[in-house]
Amino acid sequence: MSETTNNKGKYYITTPIYYPSANLHIGHTYCTVMADAMARFKRLSGYDVRFLTGTDEHGLKIQEIAEKQGVAPQQYVDGVVSGIKELWKTMEISYDDFIRTTEERHVSRVQEIFNKMNAKGDIYKSEYEGWYCTPCESFWTESQLADGCCPDCGRRVEKAQEEAYFFRLSKYQNKILGLFEEHPEFLMPDTRRNEMKAFVEQGLEDLCISRSTFDWGIQVPIDTKHVIYVWLDALTNYITALGYPDSPELFERYWPADVHLVGKEIVRFHSVIWPAMLMSLDLPLPKQVLGHGWLLIDGGKMSKSKGNVVDPVILIERYGIDSLKYFLLREYTFGQDGIFTNEVMLKRMNFDLANDLGNLLSRTTAMIEKYCDGIVPPANTEDDLDKNLKSVALGAAPDVEKYMDEFSFNNALESIWILVRRANKYIDEKTPWILAKDESKKAELDTCMHNLAEALRIVSILIYPFMHTTTEKIRTQLGVCQEVKWEDAFVFEKLDGNRVQRGEAIFPRLDIEKELKALDELKGNKEPENVPLELKPEIQFEDFDKIDLRVGKIISAEKHPDADKLLVFQVKMDTEVRQVISGVAKDFSPEEMIGKKVIVVANLKPRKLRGMESKGMLLFAENGKKYEIVSTKAPDGNQVG
Repeated sequence: MSETTNNKGKYYITTPIYYPSANLHIGHTYCTVMADAMARFKRLSGYDVRFLTGTDEHGLKIQEIAEKQGVAPQQYVDGVVSGIKELWKTMEISYDDFIRTTEERHVSRVQEIFNKMNAKGDIYKSEYEGWYCTPCESFWTESQLADGCCPDCGRRVEKAQEEAYFFRLSKYQNKILGLFEEHPEFLMPDTRRNEMKAFVEQGLEDLCISRSTFDWGIQVPIDTKHVIYVWLDALTNYITALGYPDSPELFERYWPADVHLVGKEIVRFHSVIWPAMLMSLDLPLPKQVLGHGWLLIDGGKMSKSKGNVVDPVILIERYGIDSLKYFLLREYTFGQDGIFTNEVMLKRMNFDLANDLGNLLSRTTAMIEKYCDGIVPPANTEDDLDKNLKSVALGAAPDVEKYMDEFSFNNALESIWILVRRANKYIDEKTPWILAKDESKKAELDTCMHNLAEALRIVSILIYPFMHTTTEKIRTQLGVCQEVKWEDAFVFEKLDGNRVQRGEAIFPRLDIEKELKALDELKGNKEPENVPLELKPEIQFEDFDKIDLRVGKIISAEKHPDADKLLVFQVKMDTEVRQVISGVAKDFSPEEMIGKKVIVVANLKPRKLRGMESKGMLLFAENGKKYEIVSTKAPDGNQVG
């Protein structure tokens, strides 16, 4: 079944390019399903669409994982990328291009982009000294750290010093602020824009764009000792995939991007660094960057390294592609975090898909077969109930258009389900089983059957961007052979004489308790992936031996006067009392910490945290939901070894 293509103009939408450190989980699926729904909607409503996704394959993290598995980095990413492409095939994702940063077309174009920015005077070589987060592949200054950890992912960082090339990001600070102020629609939702505006106002430092301590990356064209660092490599995929700068046909056709759809954790790179790079290249900026929220499970963000992920393949195999797509798009509000549970998913499938839509189709086709010999009859009467159903049906498409342009997928689907529920209520109001007993009511009965078929035909068009397979099933049962056209959702009188073909229930009702048990068993029986832990660089025993761990007793605790996340502890270690500051205020109250025995890194160099000195570090363990104290019953002051 083809999608309509007219000439409303171009529409270029992208997902982030995913990092192939392991197989993708349902959180990545959520982003890609949103992009796919929008791409299908825009194609259907008459736009020339380009939909890009892909993989970001370079960097230290990939190199370390490959080394631990005893394979070359290219071999490692080839295997993971193959699985990602297979997942998108299973999900029937309608992307137009899949870009890999290891492809020659990308590599050569990134090098040319580097040369262009260098010729502009926006790149220089210097020494870098700062704090490095390997999982995020990001450098941070002391002031940017959150209690000594990466402000993006919360993991510990390492001191790094090396020669590097830098991009003059600071040069574009005022232009970026002007972008946020003059074009507030550029970054949405508002919360993300406000966060980024505050970040830029603090001052932008020049960006490290090369590394010399590893070699898995694109060589700097003017210095073979360096590889191009992740964000210059990764972000440029949106234009290299269009042929920039050497093959401009697609670039001239589709750039600037209409939407970069990204997770909130990488909004900063897309709304600050990426526009600055484009300014350096004298290229138009994307029209919009949209930062969606996370799917949370077990009290935190899904993480491959934590193992708290949901495998979309299991859900697809059990419930079908369209059921999963519907749930993801209907349940969650764009821009906000959402909690994923199997129970919520199954209830949504039962109530909306089985009870509402599936039941409406089954009832309608069964009654047309029973009362009209399987032929959709014409409508020859009209009362207030008929008028109301028509009004709701014809009002649905404009509402869907409005909400889709706002990326409000849940409201777009709710608009469709208002029609679905209205049609079900219409059956109860018209009572066709009673009309069928009175021959004088035959015309009214025919109208009722006609209107129900028409309502379902319109529903089949409206749900196409979200559930195209279900669209085909509905239209097959209604005897509709014509291709799906968006404009047909604005017309009520299209069916007359079509032969219905009643089929199996398109969404069988689920036994929720049984399904919950089955999903738990599947999760328990599934062999866990051997995903390497995200570790810091290896150290020698001599390095570890330098750490002096001591037992300490907390004798007082209070909140930091200038930081909501920080607690200020006075810790007694034998004869010494010292001040230690930790970012655990969200997990512990000051009162409950007093008297606790804790493990202290006692010989850590003192540093200032929000104006107060911290002499040491307390050890905590993360259990997936919150921090827990690493404790002991040993006397305070004792060495831990």
